[in-house]
Amino acid sequence: MLKKLLLLLFLAPFYTFGQNTVGTISITNDVNDGYTLFSVHNKAYLINNCGEVINEWDSAYRPGSSVYLLPNGNLLRAGRLEDGSSDIGFGGQGGIIELFDWDGNIIWSYTYSTNQYRQHHEAHPLPNGNVLILAATVVSGADAIDLGRDPSLLPDNELYNEQLIEVQPILGTTNGNIVWEWNIFDHLIQDFDNTKQNFGNVATSPEKLDINFINNDTGGNNWLHINSVQYNEERDQIVLSARRVSEIWVIDHSTTTAEAATGSGGTYGKGGDLLYRWGNPQAYRQGTETERTLFGQHSAYFIPDGLPNEDKIILFNNGFQRSPEFSQVDIISPPETILGVFDYTPGTAYGPLATDYTYSESGSDPSSLFSVIVSNAQQLPNGNILVCEGNQGYVFELDSNNNKVWEYINPVSNGTGAITEQGEEAAGNLTFRAVKYNPDYPAFIGRDLTPGLPIEINPDLTPCNNLSIEDFDFNTVTLYPNPTKDEVYLNTNEEILKLEVYTTSGQKILQSKSTKISLINYPPGLYLVKVYTSNGQSVKKVIKQ
Repeated sequence: MLKKLLLLLFLAPFYTFGQNTVGTISITNDVNDGYTLFSVHNKAYLINNCGEVINEWDSAYRPGSSVYLLPNGNLLRAGRLEDGSSDIGFGGQGGIIELFDWDGNIIWSYTYSTNQYRQHHEAHPLPNGNVLILAATVVSGADAIDLGRDPSLLPDNELYNEQLIEVQPILGTTNGNIVWEWNIFDHLIQDFDNTKQNFGNVATSPEKLDINFINNDTGGNNWLHINSVQYNEERDQIVLSARRVSEIWVIDHSTTTAEAATGSGGTYGKGGDLLYRWGNPQAYRQGTETERTLFGQHSAYFIPDGLPNEDKIILFNNGFQRSPEFSQVDIISPPETILGVFDYTPGTAYGPLATDYTYSESGSDPSSLFSVIVSNAQQLPNGNILVCEGNQGYVFELDSNNNKVWEYINPVSNGTGAITEQGEEAAGNLTFRAVKYNPDYPAFIGRDLTPGLPIEINPDLTPCNNLSIEDFDFNTVTLYPNPTKDEVYLNTNEEILKLEVYTTSGQKILQSKSTKISLINYPPGLYLVKVYTSNGQSVKKVIKQ
Protein backbone atom coordinates (compact mmCIF):
# COMPACT_ATOMS: atom_id res chain seq x y z
CA MET A 1 0.00 0.00 0.00
CA LEU A 2 2.84 2.40 0.87
CA LYS A 3 4.52 1.72 -2.48
CA LYS A 4 1.30 2.45 -4.36
CA LEU A 5 0.81 5.70 -2.43
CA LEU A 6 4.32 6.88 -3.17
CA LEU A 7 4.01 6.03 -6.84
CA LEU A 8 0.71 7.86 -6.98
CA LEU A 9 2.37 10.95 -5.51
CA PHE A 10 5.15 10.71 -8.09
CA LEU A 11 2.86 10.26 -11.05
CA ALA A 12 0.18 12.78 -10.09
CA PRO A 13 -0.09 15.32 -12.91
CA PHE A 14 -0.88 18.27 -10.67
CA TYR A 15 0.43 19.46 -7.34
CA THR A 16 -1.03 22.38 -5.46
CA PHE A 17 -0.23 24.31 -2.31
CA GLY A 18 -3.77 24.45 -0.98
CA GLN A 19 -2.83 26.88 1.76
CA ASN A 20 -0.08 28.79 -0.01
CA THR A 21 -0.52 32.48 -0.66
CA VAL A 22 2.98 33.37 -1.91
CA GLY A 23 5.91 31.63 -3.57
CA THR A 24 5.06 28.66 -5.78
CA ILE A 25 1.29 28.23 -5.71
CA SER A 26 0.92 25.38 -8.20
CA ILE A 27 3.11 23.22 -10.42
CA THR A 28 2.58 20.40 -12.92
CA ASN A 29 4.89 18.06 -14.75
CA ASP A 30 4.38 20.13 -17.92
CA VAL A 31 6.21 23.15 -16.57
CA ASN A 32 9.27 24.28 -18.54
CA ASP A 33 12.32 23.37 -16.49
CA GLY A 34 14.47 26.37 -15.74
CA TYR A 35 15.29 29.28 -13.47
CA THR A 36 13.25 32.48 -13.26
CA LEU A 37 14.84 35.90 -12.71
CA PHE A 38 13.15 38.99 -11.33
CA SER A 39 14.18 42.17 -9.54
CA VAL A 40 12.36 43.61 -6.53
CA HIS A 41 13.35 46.20 -3.93
CA ASN A 42 17.16 46.02 -3.49
CA LYS A 43 17.64 42.49 -4.83
CA ALA A 44 17.51 40.36 -7.93
CA TYR A 45 16.46 36.75 -7.39
CA LEU A 46 17.00 33.62 -9.47
CA ILE A 47 14.61 30.86 -8.40
CA ASN A 48 13.76 27.35 -9.52
CA ASN A 49 10.23 26.13 -10.17
CA CYS A 50 9.79 25.31 -6.50
CA GLY A 51 10.53 28.92 -5.62
CA GLU A 52 13.85 27.99 -4.01
CA VAL A 53 16.59 30.59 -4.42
CA ILE A 54 19.41 29.54 -6.74
CA ASN A 55 21.21 32.88 -6.52
CA GLU A 56 20.56 36.45 -5.43
CA TRP A 57 22.27 39.79 -5.94
CA ASP A 58 22.15 42.75 -3.55
CA SER A 59 22.09 46.38 -4.65
CA ALA A 60 21.84 49.71 -2.88
CA TYR A 61 19.02 50.69 -5.23
CA ARG A 62 15.46 49.74 -5.99
CA PRO A 63 14.77 48.61 -9.58
CA GLY A 64 15.14 51.12 -12.31
CA SER A 65 13.66 48.75 -13.94
CA SER A 66 15.14 45.90 -16.09
CA VAL A 67 17.39 43.03 -15.08
CA TYR A 68 19.19 40.45 -17.25
CA LEU A 69 21.34 37.40 -16.58
CA LEU A 70 24.11 37.45 -19.18
CA PRO A 71 25.51 34.29 -20.84
CA ASN A 72 28.79 34.67 -18.88
CA GLY A 73 26.93 34.62 -15.56
CA ASN A 74 27.08 38.36 -14.91
CA LEU A 75 23.93 40.26 -13.95
CA LEU A 76 22.97 43.57 -15.59
CA ARG A 77 20.52 45.59 -13.49
CA ALA A 78 19.07 49.10 -13.69
CA GLY A 79 18.81 50.94 -10.38
CA ARG A 80 16.70 53.84 -9.23
CA LEU A 81 18.62 56.88 -7.96
CA GLU A 82 16.75 58.74 -5.25
CA ASP A 83 19.47 61.26 -4.47
CA GLY A 84 17.91 64.29 -6.13
CA SER A 85 20.39 64.21 -9.02
CA SER A 86 17.54 64.61 -11.54
CA ASP A 87 14.23 66.43 -11.65
CA ILE A 88 12.99 63.98 -14.29
CA GLY A 89 10.54 61.71 -12.54
CA PHE A 90 7.89 59.20 -13.60
CA GLY A 91 7.18 55.51 -13.29
CA GLY A 92 10.19 53.41 -14.28
CA GLN A 93 12.71 56.12 -13.42
CA GLY A 94 16.22 54.83 -12.86
CA GLY A 95 19.52 56.62 -13.30
CA ILE A 96 22.22 54.04 -12.60
CA ILE A 97 23.26 50.80 -14.32
CA GLU A 98 25.11 48.10 -12.38
CA LEU A 99 26.93 45.00 -13.59
CA PHE A 100 27.52 42.23 -11.06
CA ASP A 101 29.45 38.99 -11.34
CA TRP A 102 27.80 35.69 -10.37
CA ASP A 103 29.01 36.09 -6.78
CA GLY A 104 27.39 39.50 -6.39
CA ASN A 105 30.44 41.71 -6.76
CA ILE A 106 29.93 44.98 -8.66
CA ILE A 107 32.29 45.04 -11.64
CA TRP A 108 30.87 48.14 -13.36
CA SER A 109 28.41 50.90 -12.63
CA TYR A 110 27.36 53.79 -14.81
CA THR A 111 25.30 56.80 -13.81
CA TYR A 112 23.16 58.52 -16.44
CA SER A 113 21.16 61.05 -14.48
CA THR A 114 21.09 64.86 -14.48
CA ASN A 115 18.37 67.49 -14.73
CA GLN A 116 18.67 67.22 -18.53
CA TYR A 117 18.60 63.45 -18.98
CA ARG A 118 17.82 60.31 -17.00
CA GLN A 119 17.87 56.60 -17.68
CA HIS A 120 14.53 54.88 -17.21
CA HIS A 121 13.05 51.40 -17.61
CA GLU A 122 15.77 49.73 -19.66
CA ALA A 123 19.43 48.86 -19.78
CA HIS A 124 19.53 46.14 -22.43
CA PRO A 125 22.62 43.97 -23.07
CA LEU A 126 24.00 43.62 -26.59
CA PRO A 127 25.92 40.58 -27.89
CA ASN A 128 29.10 42.66 -28.24
CA GLY A 129 29.14 43.42 -24.52
CA ASN A 130 27.78 46.94 -24.87
CA VAL A 131 24.61 48.17 -23.17
CA LEU A 132 21.65 49.96 -24.74
CA ILE A 133 20.38 52.57 -22.29
CA LEU A 134 16.96 54.19 -22.61
CA ALA A 135 16.73 57.76 -21.32
CA ALA A 136 14.38 60.72 -21.23
CA THR A 137 15.96 64.04 -22.18
CA VAL A 138 14.39 67.45 -21.56
CA VAL A 139 13.29 69.62 -24.49
CA SER A 140 12.23 73.14 -23.47
CA GLY A 141 8.81 74.48 -24.33
CA ALA A 142 10.35 76.99 -26.76
CA ASP A 143 12.28 74.24 -28.55
CA ALA A 144 9.18 72.04 -28.67
CA ILE A 145 7.23 74.87 -30.32
CA ASP A 146 10.07 75.27 -32.83
CA LEU A 147 9.51 71.60 -33.65
CA GLY A 148 5.84 72.28 -34.35
CA ARG A 149 4.27 71.38 -31.02
CA ASP A 150 0.90 73.01 -30.47
CA PRO A 151 1.48 75.42 -27.52
CA SER A 152 -1.87 74.36 -26.03
CA LEU A 153 -0.38 70.87 -25.65
CA LEU A 154 2.46 72.01 -23.40
CA PRO A 155 1.00 72.07 -19.88
CA ASP A 156 4.46 71.42 -18.38
CA ASN A 157 6.20 73.87 -20.73
CA GLU A 158 8.59 71.10 -21.76
CA LEU A 159 8.61 67.71 -23.48
CA TYR A 160 10.65 64.57 -22.95
CA ASN A 161 12.56 63.27 -25.94
CA GLU A 162 13.23 59.52 -25.81
CA GLN A 163 16.87 58.67 -26.39
CA LEU A 164 18.89 55.50 -26.84
CA ILE A 165 22.61 55.44 -26.15
CA GLU A 166 24.88 52.45 -26.65
CA VAL A 167 27.55 52.39 -23.98
CA GLN A 168 30.76 50.36 -24.03
CA PRO A 169 31.48 49.54 -20.37
CA ILE A 170 34.92 50.17 -18.91
CA LEU A 171 34.97 47.37 -16.38
CA GLY A 172 36.24 48.13 -12.92
CA THR A 173 35.23 51.79 -13.24
CA THR A 174 32.15 53.98 -13.29
CA ASN A 175 32.87 55.09 -16.84
CA GLY A 176 31.81 54.02 -20.32
CA ASN A 177 32.16 55.10 -23.92
CA ILE A 178 29.03 56.19 -25.77
CA VAL A 179 29.46 54.62 -29.22
CA TRP A 180 25.99 55.13 -30.75
CA GLU A 181 22.95 57.34 -30.19
CA TRP A 182 19.37 57.66 -31.44
CA ASN A 183 16.70 60.25 -30.57
CA ILE A 184 13.02 60.15 -31.51
CA PHE A 185 13.02 63.96 -31.77
CA ASP A 186 15.12 63.63 -34.91
CA HIS A 187 12.15 61.88 -36.55
CA LEU A 188 9.16 64.17 -36.02
CA ILE A 189 6.50 65.52 -38.37
CA GLN A 190 3.55 67.86 -37.84
CA ASP A 191 0.85 69.66 -39.78
CA PHE A 192 0.09 72.33 -37.19
CA ASP A 193 2.59 75.06 -38.12
CA ASN A 194 3.59 75.41 -41.77
CA THR A 195 6.44 77.76 -40.86
CA LYS A 196 8.41 74.96 -39.24
CA GLN A 197 10.92 72.79 -41.08
CA ASN A 198 9.23 69.49 -40.21
CA PHE A 199 5.80 70.56 -41.52
CA GLY A 200 4.33 67.82 -43.69
CA ASN A 201 1.59 65.29 -44.33
CA VAL A 202 1.26 63.06 -41.27
CA ALA A 203 -0.92 60.52 -43.08
CA THR A 204 1.65 59.88 -45.79
CA SER A 205 4.69 59.81 -43.47
CA PRO A 206 4.28 56.80 -41.15
CA GLU A 207 8.05 56.61 -40.73
CA LYS A 208 7.83 59.84 -38.68
CA LEU A 209 6.17 60.58 -35.34
CA ASP A 210 3.50 63.27 -35.17
CA ILE A 211 4.66 65.61 -32.39
CA ASN A 212 1.05 66.64 -31.73
CA PHE A 213 -0.46 63.18 -31.37
CA ILE A 214 -1.62 62.57 -27.83
CA ASN A 215 -3.51 59.42 -27.01
CA ASN A 216 -6.43 60.17 -24.66
CA ASP A 217 -4.00 62.17 -22.58
CA THR A 218 -3.27 65.72 -21.46
CA GLY A 219 -0.12 66.15 -23.47
CA GLY A 220 2.21 66.34 -20.47
CA ASN A 221 5.99 66.23 -20.70
CA ASN A 222 6.06 62.42 -20.44
CA TRP A 223 3.95 62.05 -23.59
CA LEU A 224 5.65 58.94 -25.03
CA HIS A 225 6.83 56.84 -22.07
CA ILE A 226 8.83 54.16 -23.85
CA ASN A 227 8.94 51.23 -21.43
CA SER A 228 11.00 48.55 -23.13
CA VAL A 229 13.97 48.16 -25.47
CA GLN A 230 14.67 44.77 -27.03
CA TYR A 231 17.41 43.99 -29.55
CA ASN A 232 17.28 41.38 -32.32
CA GLU A 233 20.75 40.39 -33.51
CA GLU A 234 19.71 38.65 -36.73
CA ARG A 235 17.96 41.79 -38.00
CA ASP A 236 20.22 44.25 -36.17
CA GLN A 237 17.00 45.99 -35.19
CA ILE A 238 15.55 47.36 -31.95
CA VAL A 239 11.93 46.98 -30.84
CA LEU A 240 10.57 49.82 -28.72
CA SER A 241 7.30 49.91 -26.79
CA ALA A 242 5.79 53.42 -26.51
CA ARG A 243 3.13 53.12 -23.82
CA ARG A 244 1.48 56.54 -24.11
CA VAL A 245 1.13 56.20 -27.90
CA SER A 246 0.07 52.53 -27.57
CA GLU A 247 2.41 51.51 -30.35
CA ILE A 248 5.44 49.31 -30.84
CA TRP A 249 8.19 50.61 -33.12
CA VAL A 250 11.10 48.93 -34.90
CA ILE A 251 14.23 50.93 -35.74
CA ASP A 252 17.56 50.14 -37.41
CA HIS A 253 20.60 49.66 -35.18
CA SER A 254 23.09 49.28 -38.05
CA THR A 255 23.31 53.02 -38.63
CA THR A 256 26.03 55.37 -37.53
CA THR A 257 25.03 57.99 -34.99
CA ALA A 258 24.97 60.58 -37.79
CA GLU A 259 22.72 58.37 -39.93
CA ALA A 260 20.47 57.63 -36.94
CA ALA A 261 19.61 61.34 -36.83
CA THR A 262 18.39 61.27 -40.44
CA GLY A 263 16.02 59.33 -42.69
CA SER A 264 18.71 57.60 -44.76
CA GLY A 265 21.58 55.19 -44.29
CA GLY A 266 22.02 51.88 -42.52
CA THR A 267 21.20 48.37 -43.68
CA TYR A 268 17.60 49.29 -44.45
CA GLY A 269 18.32 52.67 -46.00
CA LYS A 270 16.02 54.63 -43.68
CA GLY A 271 18.44 55.90 -41.08
CA GLY A 272 16.76 56.31 -37.71
CA ASP A 273 13.22 56.58 -39.05
CA LEU A 274 10.60 54.06 -37.94
CA LEU A 275 10.87 50.88 -40.01
CA TYR A 276 7.65 49.43 -38.61
CA ARG A 277 4.93 50.45 -36.18
CA TRP A 278 1.85 48.66 -34.93
CA GLY A 279 -0.91 49.00 -32.40
CA ASN A 280 -2.59 52.38 -32.94
CA PRO A 281 -2.95 53.64 -36.52
CA GLN A 282 -4.56 56.85 -35.22
CA ALA A 283 -1.00 57.98 -34.45
CA TYR A 284 -0.32 58.40 -38.19
CA ARG A 285 -3.87 59.12 -39.41
CA GLN A 286 -4.57 55.66 -40.83
CA GLY A 287 -7.32 54.52 -38.51
CA THR A 288 -9.67 55.34 -35.70
CA GLU A 289 -10.06 54.20 -32.11
CA THR A 290 -11.87 51.10 -33.36
CA GLU A 291 -8.71 49.99 -35.21
CA ARG A 292 -6.57 50.41 -32.12
CA THR A 293 -5.18 47.09 -30.87
CA LEU A 294 -2.66 48.06 -28.16
CA PHE A 295 -3.44 49.69 -24.84
CA GLY A 296 -0.41 50.71 -22.81
CA GLN A 297 1.59 47.57 -23.72
CA HIS A 298 4.97 46.39 -22.36
CA SER A 299 7.98 44.25 -23.30
CA ALA A 300 7.58 43.66 -27.03
CA TYR A 301 10.32 41.58 -28.66
CA PHE A 302 11.09 39.34 -31.64
CA ILE A 303 11.01 35.69 -30.59
CA PRO A 304 14.51 34.30 -31.33
CA ASP A 305 15.18 31.65 -33.95
CA GLY A 306 14.90 28.08 -32.73
CA LEU A 307 11.93 28.75 -30.47
CA PRO A 308 8.26 28.16 -31.25
CA ASN A 309 6.78 31.23 -33.00
CA GLU A 310 10.26 32.36 -34.05
CA ASP A 311 10.49 35.76 -35.77
CA LYS A 312 7.09 36.81 -34.44
CA ILE A 313 6.63 39.58 -31.88
CA ILE A 314 5.26 38.75 -28.42
CA LEU A 315 4.11 41.37 -25.93
CA PHE A 316 1.99 42.00 -22.85
CA ASN A 317 -1.00 44.12 -23.86
CA ASN A 318 -1.92 45.81 -20.58
CA GLY A 319 -5.41 46.98 -21.56
CA PHE A 320 -4.94 50.48 -20.18
CA GLN A 321 -7.51 52.99 -21.53
CA ARG A 322 -9.93 50.48 -23.01
CA SER A 323 -13.34 49.64 -21.63
CA PRO A 324 -13.58 47.32 -19.88
CA GLU A 325 -9.92 47.23 -18.86
CA PHE A 326 -8.26 43.81 -19.05
CA SER A 327 -4.85 42.49 -20.05
CA GLN A 328 -3.83 39.92 -22.61
CA VAL A 329 -0.78 38.34 -24.21
CA ASP A 330 -0.45 38.88 -27.96
CA ILE A 331 1.76 37.32 -30.63
CA ILE A 332 1.83 38.91 -34.09
CA SER A 333 3.57 38.27 -37.41
CA PRO A 334 4.77 41.56 -38.91
CA PRO A 335 4.48 41.21 -42.70
CA GLU A 336 7.97 41.12 -44.23
CA THR A 337 9.17 40.96 -47.82
CA ILE A 338 12.45 39.57 -46.57
CA LEU A 339 13.77 39.35 -43.03
CA GLY A 340 13.76 42.84 -41.55
CA VAL A 341 12.08 44.54 -44.51
CA PHE A 342 8.47 45.24 -43.58
CA ASP A 343 5.61 45.33 -46.07
CA TYR A 344 3.59 48.53 -46.14
CA THR A 345 0.87 49.77 -48.47
CA PRO A 346 0.70 53.60 -48.51
CA GLY A 347 -2.57 55.02 -47.26
CA THR A 348 -3.23 52.07 -44.94
CA ALA A 349 -2.30 50.91 -41.47
CA TYR A 350 0.63 48.57 -40.90
CA GLY A 351 -0.38 44.91 -40.66
CA PRO A 352 -1.23 42.45 -39.42
CA LEU A 353 -4.95 42.97 -39.00
CA ALA A 354 -5.16 40.23 -36.37
CA THR A 355 -2.93 38.50 -33.87
CA ASP A 356 -1.62 34.97 -34.36
CA TYR A 357 -2.21 34.22 -30.70
CA THR A 358 -4.00 35.98 -27.87
CA TYR A 359 -4.40 34.86 -24.28
CA SER A 360 -6.76 36.54 -21.86
CA GLU A 361 -8.77 35.27 -18.95
CA SER A 362 -11.86 33.51 -20.22
CA GLY A 363 -15.26 33.67 -18.64
CA SER A 364 -17.42 36.53 -17.50
CA ASP A 365 -14.61 38.53 -15.90
CA PRO A 366 -11.64 39.08 -18.26
CA SER A 367 -10.39 41.76 -15.86
CA SER A 368 -9.23 38.95 -13.56
CA LEU A 369 -6.05 39.30 -15.64
CA PHE A 370 -5.25 43.01 -15.52
CA SER A 371 -2.05 44.85 -14.79
CA VAL A 372 -2.35 48.54 -15.55
CA ILE A 373 1.44 48.90 -15.62
CA VAL A 374 4.67 46.84 -16.00
CA SER A 375 4.44 43.10 -16.96
CA ASN A 376 5.75 40.84 -19.77
CA ALA A 377 5.28 37.58 -21.62
CA GLN A 378 8.00 35.19 -22.78
CA GLN A 379 8.01 32.35 -25.32
CA LEU A 380 9.66 29.28 -23.76
CA PRO A 381 11.53 26.51 -25.60
CA ASN A 382 9.02 23.77 -24.81
CA GLY A 383 6.15 25.78 -26.32
CA ASN A 384 4.88 27.18 -23.04
CA ILE A 385 4.51 30.91 -22.42
CA LEU A 386 5.61 32.61 -19.22
CA VAL A 387 3.46 35.57 -18.14
CA CYS A 388 4.21 38.17 -15.50
CA GLU A 389 1.13 40.09 -14.32
CA GLY A 390 3.46 42.57 -12.76
CA ASN A 391 1.20 44.87 -10.79
CA GLN A 392 0.20 41.87 -8.67
CA GLY A 393 3.64 40.23 -8.64
CA TYR A 394 1.97 37.16 -10.16
CA VAL A 395 3.95 34.96 -12.56
CA PHE A 396 2.43 31.98 -14.32
CA GLU A 397 3.20 29.61 -17.17
CA LEU A 398 0.77 28.46 -19.86
CA ASP A 399 0.96 25.25 -21.86
CA SER A 400 -0.18 24.91 -25.48
CA ASN A 401 -3.79 24.56 -24.31
CA ASN A 402 -3.55 27.69 -22.15
CA ASN A 403 -3.61 25.66 -18.97
CA LYS A 404 -1.61 27.13 -16.10
CA VAL A 405 1.18 24.68 -15.35
CA TRP A 406 3.07 26.88 -12.86
CA GLU A 407 2.05 29.78 -10.64
CA TYR A 408 4.25 31.96 -8.46
CA ILE A 409 3.57 35.06 -6.37
CA ASN A 410 6.48 37.34 -5.51
CA PRO A 411 6.53 37.59 -1.69
CA VAL A 412 8.65 40.77 -1.49
CA SER A 413 7.38 44.34 -1.20
CA ASN A 414 9.03 46.45 -3.88
CA GLY A 415 8.76 49.57 -1.75
CA THR A 416 9.92 48.36 1.65
CA GLY A 417 11.60 45.01 1.05
CA ALA A 418 9.29 43.35 3.59
CA ILE A 419 8.93 39.62 2.99
CA THR A 420 5.53 37.98 3.30
CA GLU A 421 4.98 34.98 5.54
CA GLN A 422 3.35 31.94 4.00
CA GLY A 423 -0.38 32.14 4.60
CA GLU A 424 -0.45 35.93 4.44
CA GLU A 425 -1.30 38.01 1.38
CA ALA A 426 1.58 39.81 -0.37
CA ALA A 427 1.29 43.59 -0.66
CA GLY A 428 3.15 46.09 -2.82
CA ASN A 429 4.95 43.29 -4.64
CA LEU A 430 5.07 45.00 -8.05
CA THR A 431 7.36 43.09 -10.42
CA PHE A 432 8.53 44.80 -13.60
CA ARG A 433 9.34 41.63 -15.51
CA ALA A 434 10.10 37.94 -15.02
CA VAL A 435 12.34 35.94 -17.37
CA LYS A 436 13.01 32.20 -17.36
CA TYR A 437 16.36 30.71 -18.42
CA ASN A 438 16.71 27.07 -19.46
CA PRO A 439 19.12 24.82 -17.53
CA ASP A 440 21.44 24.70 -20.57
CA TYR A 441 21.87 28.49 -20.61
CA PRO A 442 25.63 29.16 -20.70
CA ALA A 443 25.53 31.24 -17.50
CA PHE A 444 24.95 28.04 -15.51
CA ILE A 445 27.96 26.09 -16.75
CA GLY A 446 30.23 25.29 -13.81
CA ARG A 447 28.01 27.13 -11.30
CA ASP A 448 26.78 25.83 -7.98
CA LEU A 449 23.02 25.63 -8.53
CA THR A 450 22.20 23.95 -5.24
CA PRO A 451 18.80 25.31 -4.20
CA GLY A 452 18.55 27.40 -1.06
CA LEU A 453 15.42 28.27 0.85
CA PRO A 454 12.47 29.98 -0.81
CA ILE A 455 12.17 33.73 -0.33
CA GLU A 456 8.95 33.70 1.69
CA ILE A 457 8.88 33.22 5.46
CA ASN A 458 7.83 29.73 6.65
CA PRO A 459 7.64 28.24 3.15
CA ASP A 460 5.69 25.09 2.31
CA LEU A 461 7.25 22.95 -0.44
CA THR A 462 4.80 20.06 -0.21
CA PRO A 463 4.21 19.57 -3.96
CA CYS A 464 7.89 19.62 -4.90
CA ASN A 465 8.79 17.48 -1.92
CA ASN A 466 6.30 14.90 -3.15
CA LEU A 467 8.72 14.29 -5.98
CA SER A 468 11.67 13.83 -3.62
CA ILE A 469 10.57 10.34 -2.67
CA GLU A 470 12.70 8.10 -0.50
CA ASP A 471 14.05 5.03 -2.28
CA PHE A 472 11.57 2.20 -1.91
CA ASP A 473 10.96 -1.34 -3.07
CA PHE A 474 13.03 -3.16 -5.72
CA ASN A 475 16.18 -2.75 -3.69
CA THR A 476 18.00 -4.85 -6.26
CA VAL A 477 18.21 -1.66 -8.35
CA THR A 478 21.03 0.63 -7.27
CA LEU A 479 22.79 3.66 -8.74
CA TYR A 480 26.52 4.36 -8.66
CA PRO A 481 28.49 6.52 -8.21
CA ASN A 482 26.07 8.63 -6.21
CA PRO A 483 26.75 11.52 -5.89
CA THR A 484 28.29 11.82 -9.35
CA LYS A 485 29.99 14.50 -11.41
CA ASP A 486 28.95 13.37 -14.90
CA GLU A 487 27.60 9.83 -15.31
CA VAL A 488 25.71 7.33 -13.18
CA TYR A 489 25.16 3.61 -13.78
CA LEU A 490 22.33 1.23 -12.90
CA ASN A 491 23.20 -2.02 -11.18
CA THR A 492 20.48 -4.67 -11.35
CA ASN A 493 19.91 -8.29 -12.37
CA GLU A 494 16.50 -7.40 -13.78
CA GLU A 495 15.67 -6.50 -17.37
CA ILE A 496 15.54 -2.73 -17.85
CA LEU A 497 12.48 -1.86 -19.92
CA LYS A 498 12.86 1.91 -19.65
CA LEU A 499 14.20 4.61 -17.40
CA GLU A 500 13.24 8.25 -17.07
CA VAL A 501 15.07 11.11 -15.36
CA TYR A 502 13.16 13.99 -13.79
CA THR A 503 14.10 17.25 -12.13
CA THR A 504 12.69 17.86 -8.66
CA SER A 505 10.05 20.12 -10.20
CA GLY A 506 8.71 17.18 -12.23
CA GLN A 507 10.23 18.00 -15.65
CA LYS A 508 11.28 14.87 -17.57
CA ILE A 509 14.70 15.51 -19.11
CA LEU A 510 15.87 12.06 -20.25
CA GLN A 511 14.45 8.73 -21.34
CA SER A 512 16.36 5.62 -22.46
CA LYS A 513 16.86 1.86 -22.03
CA SER A 514 20.57 2.14 -21.26
CA THR A 515 22.06 1.35 -17.86
CA LYS A 516 24.21 4.47 -18.18
CA ILE A 517 22.81 7.93 -17.52
CA SER A 518 24.78 10.98 -18.62
CA LEU A 519 24.10 14.17 -16.67
CA ILE A 520 27.02 16.04 -18.20
CA ASN A 521 24.77 18.62 -19.87
CA TYR A 522 22.68 19.31 -16.77
CA PRO A 523 23.41 21.55 -13.79
CA PRO A 524 24.31 20.27 -10.32
CA GLY A 525 21.39 19.30 -8.13
CA LEU A 526 19.01 16.50 -7.17
CA TYR A 527 17.47 14.31 -9.89
CA LEU A 528 14.91 11.50 -9.73
CA VAL A 529 15.40 8.33 -11.78
CA LYS A 530 12.31 6.25 -12.44
CA VAL A 531 13.26 2.68 -13.42
CA TYR A 532 10.87 0.32 -15.22
CA THR A 533 11.86 -3.36 -14.96
CA SER A 534 10.16 -6.63 -15.75
CA ASN A 535 9.19 -6.81 -12.06
CA GLY A 536 7.74 -3.33 -11.71
CA GLN A 537 8.86 0.24 -11.13
CA SER A 538 11.05 2.09 -8.65
CA VAL A 539 12.24 5.62 -8.06
CA LYS A 540 15.81 6.47 -7.09
CA LYS A 541 17.46 9.74 -6.20
CA VAL A 542 20.80 10.81 -7.62
CA ILE A 543 22.83 13.90 -6.81
CA LYS A 544 24.98 15.58 -9.43
CA GLN A 545 27.83 17.55 -7.88
